[in-house]
Amino acid sequence: MEFVTETLGKRVHDPYVEETRFLMIPGPIIVGSGPSGLATAACLKSRDIPSLILERSTCIASLWQLKTYDRLRLHLPKHFCELPLMPFPSSYPTYPTKQQFVQYLESYAEHFDLKPVFNQTVEEAKFDRRCGLWRVRTTGGKKDETMEYVSRWLVVATGENAEEVMPEIDGIADFGGSILHTSSYKSGEIFSEKKVLVVGCGNSGMEVCLDLCNFNALPSLVVRDSVHVLPQEMLGISTFGISTSLLKWFPVQVVDRFLLRMSRLVLGDTDRLGLVRPKLGPLERKIKCGKTPVLDVGTLAKIRSGHIKVYPELKRVMHYSAEFVDGRVDNFDAIILATGYKSNVPMWLKVCTMSDDASTSSLFLIP
Repeated sequence: MEFVTETLGKRVHDPYVEETRFLMIPGPIIVGSGPSGLATAACLKSRDIPSLILERSTCIASLWQLKTYDRLRLHLPKHFCELPLMPFPSSYPTYPTKQQFVQYLESYAEHFDLKPVFNQTVEEAKFDRRCGLWRVRTTGGKKDETMEYVSRWLVVATGENAEEVMPEIDGIADFGGSILHTSSYKSGEIFSEKKVLVVGCGNSGMEVCLDLCNFNALPSLVVRDSVHVLPQEMLGISTFGISTSLLKWFPVQVVDRFLLRMSRLVLGDTDRLGLVRPKLGPLERKIKCGKTPVLDVGTLAKIRSGHIKVYPELKRVMHYSAEFVDGRVDNFDAIILATGYKSNVPMWLKVCTMSDDASTSSLFLIP
């Protein structure tokens, strides 16, 4: 059966497969039901603007619910993380737990009556200049059917953490022990008394090492690049809060110098622990390179006490062992890849050209 749609009063032959189902959306299409997608839909609804949220998973905030470890808490105070039009419950602590944050998001969706369409994986979204509309093709649902949603506006709210980054490591296929990404890590309980190599020294890698210590595992941390480690709080005030306040009055470089001096007073010289600081300050590096500084929640103390070993870049993996660029070799029972995530938007978003005013003016990308 040929698929034909009525668009702006004209019969248009659809180039997709025969089974594609078509649905016209009067308001914006929002891809992603994480915090940004939910907040966007709620703000639109507060102005009586309907929207449709498409979500590839089976729940809202799938990264938080399905791909985070049990001990995770918000690294920033709750007032920096609450969504518009609805604050966190006053009973929540300053740094809510993973479970509390998910509960807050579920309450938020219920309060604003947000009902995402789950199991809808976006395969392609492109702007049709013939009719001035976005065409979003998805697969999923109970019958794994193909749908095409059409709207004048498209909001991309899938964030920067959609797909796991799996690095190529020489010899990793010969390791023999368990290898997992932090997206599959829940707690250190199953690694008790085992030697675990954590590859990556971002917030996740540092906190996973701390969690492993709490379950009597023997973690080692691979620090390939330079990294800024800042205290979560300074004098009882969140470091992030201090930074945002100072940036209202001083240049980034001045604020960076203040943060580094205070960090040295609170944390000491991290270079001696194998955590060499970059030449750019933490805020300037975030702006120019997109590298987020690590907020210490107790990992540095475990490194100082020797409970966590620090190694430089990994050279190769062998059978239940690893060699590092400084020549050291050590044995390990498991490897955890704290190598982060990447956006999947370039895989499915098709924008004609940046000079196409019609498409770019109706496209909204939310970090």
